[in-house]
This record gives sequence, C-alpha cells and structure tokens, in this order.
Amino acid sequence: MKPVCLVIGAGAGIGGNAGRRFAQEGYHTVLCRRSNEDGLRGTVKTIEEDGGKASGFLLNAVDAGSIEDRISAVETDIGPIEVLVFNLGAQTGNLSLEATTLKAFELGWRLATFSLFRAAAMLCPLMAERGKGTILVTASTAAMRGNPEQHSHASAMAGRRMLCQSLNAEYAARGVHIVHILVDGLVDAPDTLGKILGPERFQELRERQGLEHDGLLLPERVADTFFHLSQQHRSAWTHEIDLRPYSETPWWNS
Repeated sequence: MKPVCLVIGAGAGIGGNAGRRFAQEGYHTVLCRRSNEDGLRGTVKTIEEDGGKASGFLLNAVDAGSIEDRISAVETDIGPIEVLVFNLGAQTGNLSLEATTLKAFELGWRLATFSLFRAAAMLCPLMAERGKGTILVTASTAAMRGNPEQHSHASAMAGRRMLCQSLNAEYAARGVHIVHILVDGLVDAPDTLGKILGPERFQELRERQGLEHDGLLLPERVADTFFHLSQQHRSAWTHEIDLRPYSETPWWNS
C-alpha cells in the first residue's frame, strides 16, 4: 500500500505542485479543492500520466463535516494519511474596517484557523496512535504582520500560526510533525495571483520579475521544500520556516 498525502487546497499553484511532488515520490496523493472540477481532473491526469497515483475531490472546507468526512473516507478507502498539506488561503479581499462585515471577518477565520483545527482534530490523534505523521501548513506574511484593510486575513493567519505552535506543543513528542511554512512573497500561480491581477498584468509581472529573473516563488520549488520537510529526521525537525525569492526584502525589514 502506498503512503497517502492529502492536499487540502490543491489549486494550480503550491497545492497542486505539492501533490505532484509527493506522487513522484511514491505517495498516493489525494487532491481536494473547492471548485474547478476540470482543473482538478487535469492535475490528477497529469500525475497519472507521470506514473503516479492520485485521486481528486471537490471540497468546500467551510461546510460542516466536509473535512471530517473526507479524512474519514480517505483513511477507510485509500489508506492511512501520512502527510497533510493544508494549503487553504484565507484572503477575503482588502477591506476597510467599516467595509468588513461580520460575515467577511468570520469567513477568514473559518478558512484559516477553524478548518485547520477541524483537520487536526481528526488527524493528530490518528497520527499519534501510529507514532508518525506530518502536517504542512502554508502561511503568508499576514501571519506575522498586520496591514491596512487586512483585518480578517491577518488575524486569521496569525491564529493559524498560534494553532500550529499549540499543536506542536501537544503532539510533537507523540511523533506528529507540524510545520508552519511562511510564504513571504508573490507566488507564480495562475489561479491565485493570476486571478487577482488578471491575465495581462500577471504576464507582465512574470516577464518583469519572474521567469528567468527568479523573483517570484515557483510553486514546484516550494513543493520541493514541502517534501524535504516531510522527510526530516525527528532529531532535527523544522517547525517554522520562511520561503521567499532571493530578491525580496524579508517581512521584518519591509
């Protein structure tokens, strides 16, 4: 039986590339994303054409029971989950305090923090019982620094970071490795940054800063780091790491 890697938030950027990377290393990758079933099927097909094993499911993480039911089904139908890549974004748009509704504020928390809590509540006890497991949590600069019009996003991502620390405090000694991965820079991803900027501005940015300039985070290289973290020996675990292009100013200096 192949080891299983579950990716929650498997778009065309970091999540999808992480799924491909783990599949290349012999994992059965289970890809979950909220929408774009065609894109999901395309990623599964690419993995299978490369000789890997993958399954894909649509999943709206804020729906009651959605995460719990999917984890339970994977454990029953496919196999024990050795790695969880939790890659859900929590950006609900830049809004002034006055324009931030209670619903919008709460949605950021539900995506970033509550959904991770629900996944961890299901998986951490199972991983601890097996004596091993890794949870890789994608984060953003907002986890470390608040900005104007980021009331929901920054508070939700900071909560995610503290949740990772609390999970480590309780489960690291029981064999569960939780890593908070701070993505401090723009990611060359068509279905996140590309949607925000639009096709023309995104391509202009790639030509000016990305591509051969290596000034945008390349999802496939981020995926390399994800896999490396999952294979670390427990005597030298990383619990938090920053990733940024060489040309970017670190969050604490900007």
